[in-house]
Amino acid sequence: MTNNTTLLSQQEIFDLFKEKYSGYSPDFELWIKAGQVEKLNRLVREKKAVILKHNYMSWDLQCDEVLGIRGDSLELSRKATETDADLILFLGVKFMAETAKVLNPTKTVLIPSLKAGCSLASSITGADVRKLKAMFPGVPVVAYVNTDADTKSEVDVCCASGNARKVVEWALKEWKTNTVIFLPDKFLAQNVARDMGADIFFPDTSASAESNIRHCEEQRDVAISLHKGSPNILFIAWEGKCEVHEKFTPKDAIELRKDFPGVYIMAHPECPPEVIAEVDFAGSTGEMIKNIEKQDVQDRPVAFFTECAMVEMLAAKHKNVLQVCSIQKRCPHMAQNNLETVIEALENMQYEITVPEGLRAKAELPIRRMIAIK
Repeated sequence: MTNNTTLLSQQEIFDLFKEKYSGYSPDFELWIKAGQVEKLNRLVREKKAVILKHNYMSWDLQCDEVLGIRGDSLELSRKATETDADLILFLGVKFMAETAKVLNPTKTVLIPSLKAGCSLASSITGADVRKLKAMFPGVPVVAYVNTDADTKSEVDVCCASGNARKVVEWALKEWKTNTVIFLPDKFLAQNVARDMGADIFFPDTSASAESNIRHCEEQRDVAISLHKGSPNILFIAWEGKCEVHEKFTPKDAIELRKDFPGVYIMAHPECPPEVIAEVDFAGSTGEMIKNIEKQDVQDRPVAFFTECAMVEMLAAKHKNVLQVCSIQKRCPHMAQNNLETVIEALENMQYEITVPEGLRAKAELPIRRMIAIK
């Protein structure tokens, strides 16, 4: 539903829920949820708000019956720059809402819970980035969008999982170098580096700057000899991990193929590289959702190595999507968003995201660069 459509009644929403989601909740619960969605949509219309909802929301928030725009981090960043609404309610985690605020300094941005953090965002700070830049002066810094505004304010360009390689290639060309600092996701860095045939170096944060520089140069010398004198691309990476995607293992893929012959497995590139090596497709949530529409994929059972709320939504639309208990992993931060907290956010105008102007202005450029890279 868009903000221009006629609002549905509780009965109309219930009928749609019963048709699509009866496998997830009994009728009495669907009726309660339908009433909550009716109330939420009315509040959105009254407040002249827009809801931006990440693909990892539960089905009762992701669903088409809830007014709003659904997408991955990159898509929602782009949509945040296009909205005319003065009030943005972001259903996701804090760094996403911060990104919307950075791009819309005059708008009010709300998030349903301040507990909706991110293990990746909390793994690094702006001070950490400054130390890296001091160790490796002149090297462009690419930050995954899963970072706080404090971190973004110290980097050159942001990236999302769906355009990480394109952003790195852009940075190498713009800075006329073959070295890039890529942070904070260890596994995304490894997966992109492998895809580009690049080498990778992880600084020891407990060691001195001189020691890290020496070890980095030693690794570069080895790489040059291996590549017969031609300096290869080098990633200087960080040790951050997604607490959801790091739990997937190669064994998960091997056992799935035994249990479901012919299964097509998709994984998010925040998964470890040894997991990515065992799957059929790796991409952002948006890319995985698009990929499932392909005919050769629709003819096979499909499994996902990513946050399980998205899988619930896809399983309701595509009967070939598997929901396997052993690989269902829920993000505790995304789970802070539910119909109750979302309604309270609009009713009470809570919790407002603020970013100091000096920090916001510095963080805006790397985000805008990310959005512009197609």
